Amino acid sequence: MPSLRRAAPGDAGALAACIDAAYAGYREAGIDLPPVSEGVADDIRDHLVWVAVHDNQIVGGLVLVIREDVALIANVAVHPDATGTGLGRALMQQAETEARKRGLPRMTLTTHADMPGNVRLYEHLGWRETSRDGTKVRMEKAIA
Repeated sequence: MPSLRRAAPGDAGALAACIDAAYAGYREAGIDLPPVSEGVADDIRDHLVWVAVHDNQIVGGLVLVIREDVALIANVAVHPDATGTGLGRALMQQAETEARKRGLPRMTLTTHADMPGNVRLYEHLGWRETSRDGTKVRMEKAIA
């Protein structure tokens, strides 16, 4: 299992490449996605970002944005070579632990309607769908 650690500024390029690889299959399937790896260096500077490292390679990452009353998972990605290893669950658990430590009552995220597997995974992890708007599926998890 890869080890998790906080991202450092020097991780931005490798994390962006990992994110691009994680979403490549969706893009190839024709799913219209925003520029998911854009601004990674800013995220590392401004938010809580963890990377998963295996054999000195970044194979996953998560961006957590702390707001006044909620923790927002802005991005979570697992490299295709590391799918099915429990890494996504471990990253999500790290974010939940951090949000709980900060006393936040809930977490939110937005995923894509054309990624039903992600919706099912999040539901399996205790998240519930709160709304849909076009291709956006908004989800929430109470943690208090």
